[in-house]
Amino acid sequence: MSTLQTYKLERAKTPEEVGVSSKAIKEMLEDFKLSKVELHSLMIIRHNKVAYESWAYPFTSDTPHIMYSVSKSFTSTAVGFAIDEGLMTLDTKFVDVFPEYAEKRPNDTNLQKLTVYHLLTMTSGKNPSVLTDRTKNQWILDFVNAPWKTSPGEKWDYISENQYILCAMINKLTGISVRDFLMPRLFEPLSIKYPFWECDGNGIEAGGWGLYITTEELANFIQCYANGGKWFGKQVIPENWVKFATSFLEDNSAQNFDSDTICGYGACFWQNNGAKGYRADGMFSQFAIVLEDYDACAVITSCEIDEQKTRDCFWRHFPSGFFSGEYKGETTPVPQLDALPELPASKVQSTFEEILKTKKVKIKSLAPLEILNFPLSVLPIFPVFMSVDKAGYCTDFEFDFDNEKKECKMTWVEKDGSNTIVCGMDGKVRFSSMRLGGVDYTASSTACWINNNNLCIWIRPLGAIGQRRFRFEFNSDLSVTLYPSSYQNLTEVADNLSLIYVGMAKTSVGKAAIGSSMTNFLPSFLEPKHSCKLIERTTQENL
Repeated sequence: MSTLQTYKLERAKTPEEVGVSSKAIKEMLEDFKLSKVELHSLMIIRHNKVAYESWAYPFTSDTPHIMYSVSKSFTSTAVGFAIDEGLMTLDTKFVDVFPEYAEKRPNDTNLQKLTVYHLLTMTSGKNPSVLTDRTKNQWILDFVNAPWKTSPGEKWDYISENQYILCAMINKLTGISVRDFLMPRLFEPLSIKYPFWECDGNGIEAGGWGLYITTEELANFIQCYANGGKWFGKQVIPENWVKFATSFLEDNSAQNFDSDTICGYGACFWQNNGAKGYRADGMFSQFAIVLEDYDACAVITSCEIDEQKTRDCFWRHFPSGFFSGEYKGETTPVPQLDALPELPASKVQSTFEEILKTKKVKIKSLAPLEILNFPLSVLPIFPVFMSVDKAGYCTDFEFDFDNEKKECKMTWVEKDGSNTIVCGMDGKVRFSSMRLGGVDYTASSTACWINNNNLCIWIRPLGAIGQRRFRFEFNSDLSVTLYPSSYQNLTEVADNLSLIYVGMAKTSVGKAAIGSSMTNFLPSFLEPKHSCKLIERTTQENL
């Protein structure tokens, strides 16, 4: 059994020591704030030294953060190792590894053509539905049965399931998970602890999403790529793979995307628009950026659906904020990231606190949400959208108040289990453990009575994206209305996503229909108010 060695990037005494303008960093942070981009962490590296690093409380340097599509770059690296070791080639076909699917679809000529290269470069031609029910645990079959948009190799089209298939192929060829495959080859040399990675029901990593690592672990990964695959003098990632994966392999300029996502695509790495180089890129603005001409990298974790807005904040200040030669001026004090917003201290002690000692909130189920597999959860929708064990189906909520400690305990039943978290009512978060959808989270939570009848609960599952916000409205007839919402606001998310899906529509009528439904219908449908009532805690009652 090998021992994890710690190789930590050196810290510069000041940003200027490594040719980074502290003034540019300060102005960039102000730009992020004015642009209302919720940063969770930021790290700037130059000449293999960390010039700046900061985390927005309650996030810390030890907090693993969901990576979304940055996960693809790790899957690509696993493929690079597999090719280097002779387990597969770029021309290895899907049916070579899974001949059973060829037998099931003997007339599917496109399936016969599908190769590792097509999957890596988003040219598979597959068109799986975003509404595919992952809980059925037939992810490979779902991919195989999905319609073809084009034949393999004909067109670039961003499909996250491509990287899941690559993970399935590595699993089949090696007999172990991708994480186990990467542990001695990548994770251990780069001081990355064995990470959580969302899987299908058979333990195969999602590939295109679902990896959780810390900011510095991501920094180690992208710095290793920037160094040609070397880490502290040792060749970790094959040099040929680094050159191949980060090069311009496929033209994606025909896509109706933003300016940074039409500059070319490699093997799960994007080409930059703002400066020569490349990046790993994930939903809600997770970035690991390499700026080749400046020997620099930047790592960002965030909760901002408009990724171009986040990137533009960076590009407005870098690479212009780098300089060469000795700096003889004064350094500018650079602030740390602001703590994230929470509920204020509760100024009201509601009369309902006494009633809630013996009663619980019973929620009436909403069939449309459950039929479409979007049941109410304490998690925001974003972390569980593509999970095999989707959280949801909240039924009962119980509240217990400790006015001396200025805390509220909230216990709820969701799916087959219950969780209890502690919420600060003094404007300060409390931390609790909770397990939802098969994932362990640390919840950072606050609560506040905004008046006698309305209790607000804000819950941030650290590591995941967003914050779940509940408002419980209690009435004298013991009826209750629950108003769920999320941060980032679903309307903002829908507006941003509508731009992508409208661009995919072929007719003006289709564009109008998609834009209208996304913006006007999706938020109100996914987060409707819920009718509830107060019943005795010992009562078992279905509504």
